[in-house]
Amino acid sequence: MGRLTDLLQLAQERGRELGIPYAGALTPQEAYEVWQLAPGAKLVDVRTRAEWDWVGRIPSAIEIEWLSYPDNKPNSNFLPQLKQQVDREALLMFICRSGARSHNAAALASQETRADCYNVLEGFEGDKDASGQRGKIGGWRHAGLPWHS
Repeated sequence: MGRLTDLLQLAQERGRELGIPYAGALTPQEAYEVWQLAPGAKLVDVRTRAEWDWVGRIPSAIEIEWLSYPDNKPNSNFLPQLKQQVDREALLMFICRSGARSHNAAALASQETRADCYNVLEGFEGDKDASGQRGKIGGWRHAGLPWHS
């Protein structure tokens, strides 16, 4: 088996263990590798505009807010925006700050688009440390994966 197949099988096994309603769950490192290996795969960043502007962006990620800033209300145009920006057959990976919003986005997208959807565990900033701050334990940025301010 190839590396891509191995990564997706691992993510699918992890997904079954976690009982998630979409294809699987990837670590940030695995998601980046899948993104490089899978033709047409898309990384969908569902954080807010404020997070993209103030915390950092992932180059070439598709940015669609799950919750609108500043009112923190669900983005009623999420699915139409997603369908407009990605191919129906694309492998989709969703990322947010910590993995919670992206879990919800992956679940909805999987149900509505029938695409292979994966959540990026740990998100962009990872879990909170003992001081309640993010960015030091897990996450895309902490893993040294591509991002810019």
